[in-house]
Amino acid sequence: MAKIRIASMNVWNCLGNFPEWEERGLDCSAAVRVPGLARVVEEILPDVLGGQEVNRDMQTQFGYAFHDAGLPYTMIWGNFTPIFYRSDRLELIDASFTCYPEHIDGYEANFNDWRSRTCTAAAFREKESGKCFAVGTTHLWYRREIIVPGSDEARRRQIGIAMDRLEAFSAACGGCPAFLVGDMNARRDAPAMRYATEERAWQHAYDIAAEYRCENMGYNGCGPKGPGTWAEGGAETAIDHILTKNLPCGALRRFDRYMTEEYCMLSDHAPVWADAEL
Repeated sequence: MAKIRIASMNVWNCLGNFPEWEERGLDCSAAVRVPGLARVVEEILPDVLGGQEVNRDMQTQFGYAFHDAGLPYTMIWGNFTPIFYRSDRLELIDASFTCYPEHIDGYEANFNDWRSRTCTAAAFREKESGKCFAVGTTHLWYRREIIVPGSDEARRRQIGIAMDRLEAFSAACGGCPAFLVGDMNARRDAPAMRYATEERAWQHAYDIAAEYRCENMGYNGCGPKGPGTWAEGGAETAIDHILTKNLPCGALRRFDRYMTEEYCMLSDHAPVWADAEL
């Protein structure tokens, strides 16, 4: 048996400082925040971390921060959605990067701003046990349906593309467990999430956690106007998710979010992670 920890972290795509922060003697630049985010990663210590809003410069900064901290993370590039994995524990079997289509027939909008709506996926082998699993990280389209018609359909199609990729990796590894993490910009009852769980038979880690599950939404108002505070809201209102397929019954042990007061200086999305047994 192998125990693994899968995590997701939206790090806020922000490189420089804002006047509102500077006026308060604060600094939200990536040069300041990334070392803090890296310390959180060191505390959580996931085997695989899926990132969102990790721009090109921040990917480099994370690489140096992990190196300086002596953390054994290797990065798989993805435009705003890289994967970091523990190369001391895991062997990379295969990997892919997918940029979602910008347009949908019948709708006028561009559903992929800056080509940032992507999925990075990989298949791994845990070195000690030989057990295999697949992980994908994604950031789905963000606009509400009432503002941009077709947004719900865009998210449904995007998550379907991500699941197709992971299911292919799973099949190639003998039906191994697969995990899809990320900022879905969709609550549990949204069309994309219902499609994932009802039509594609993926399970939400929250629903199947055997030992513990976090009941908070994991969002704060950190942004250009200043640091945030944790918003009130239950798990049903969260938009950062971990989905899984082909995981044996009872194997998902814990579903949690990192929600300290200090973290509200780093990003608006709480890191979310799941512990599983393979």
